[in-house]
Amino acid sequence: MNVKDLYSIFQFHFNIITDSRKEIKNSIFFALKGEKFNGNEFAEVAINQGCSYAIIDEKKYQKDLRFILVDNVLETLQVLAKYHRSQLNIPVIGITGTNGKTTTKEFIKSILCKKYNTLATSGNLNNHIGVPLTLLSITKETEIAIIEMGANHIGEITELCEIAQPNFGIITNIGKAHLEGFGSIEGIIETKKALYDYLENHSGVAFVNYKDETLKELSKNIPQITYGCAQHADFNGNLIESNPFLTIEWDIGNAKTLSNRIQTKIIGDYNFDNIMASIAIGSFFNVPVDDIKNALESFEPSGNRSQLINTSTNVVILDAYNANPTSMNASIINFSRMDYKEKVAIIGDMFELGKESSTEHQIVLDLLKDQSFNQVILVGNTFSLLTKDPSAFICFKDVEEAYQYLKENPIKNSSVLIKGSRGVRLEKIVELL
Repeated sequence: MNVKDLYSIFQFHFNIITDSRKEIKNSIFFALKGEKFNGNEFAEVAINQGCSYAIIDEKKYQKDLRFILVDNVLETLQVLAKYHRSQLNIPVIGITGTNGKTTTKEFIKSILCKKYNTLATSGNLNNHIGVPLTLLSITKETEIAIIEMGANHIGEITELCEIAQPNFGIITNIGKAHLEGFGSIEGIIETKKALYDYLENHSGVAFVNYKDETLKELSKNIPQITYGCAQHADFNGNLIESNPFLTIEWDIGNAKTLSNRIQTKIIGDYNFDNIMASIAIGSFFNVPVDDIKNALESFEPSGNRSQLINTSTNVVILDAYNANPTSMNASIINFSRMDYKEKVAIIGDMFELGKESSTEHQIVLDLLKDQSFNQVILVGNTFSLLTKDPSAFICFKDVEEAYQYLKENPIKNSSVLIKGSRGVRLEKIVELL
């Protein structure tokens, strides 16, 4: 079946699902495959659950005309999403970066929703499956779409841009992450730059951090809207306070005074640039200043990202959704600057660093030694292998060991930073704090 014929079906059966356990009437089930499952095996279940059609790529599962046989289900999903995107005449903002892309996406969404029917990537569904699914959820009522694009190997952003076809774009930053897949920082730069390359080749516009020389150089051939703590940026801001919540001032570039003040519920001075990016994008799309202020002042982080949790005995900064050398360094430095007396850092391993893993973890250990934290608890195999000085750090191989220790030795009347890769599962210990 060609894409136009499939698109005709899609227009009457708009809901796309990939989980046969979901009962959604009048939908299309795409029988995707994974390392441990074959979606074709669940196609009949999906039909029985109420799906109108099932897209499969193994003939033996084709029961009747409701089972549409294609060469490759994933490729068909991507081609359909790309075709759907080509029918849309709305701004599509592509967003990628090493750190902060999901948080920045949520900032932008909260602002644009004040004026437009806005659709954004759900959670972090930002890969070769999530991007097509997001695009296919765009309806005729959608006025602006924000498409987050993640990558863990060279060339992935190029592929996602071809599907999403953004006409606006932002790279939050470029740092060390997924080195196992990229091989080097040069590989990361090459991959992230693909968003700028697409914008350049398709007359797009880039939102660029004025103080990031790498991003400015990479985007020099594209029309730019700049932001940051810089008078000559199109949108200039200043971080007034970060203890713990961020207070910022901002205005149009070259303004004599920064007349717009925002008191947020967001922690981490590393979020200043992310906030400024969202202000620049909201302002560019003519969202009123009062609406921008209201959106950012009412925004509360979630999903284990830079969350501040007041427990009965402690103040917990939970930033354990993910971690890489760049974000780890920023979190530790930010925590060290906070005006708390008793500070405890609970730090987990960073994953997907390949041959650089030991080196990058040692850099974190050296950084921690330079801080005046009352206690440092390390969790993970890599930290355990590198830690030679038991008097400096308390170290555990996994979160279960750390959990048992904290159960027997509770932390009280302290501020606690929890930072590590998602696979370490540090969020499990919050209940003990």
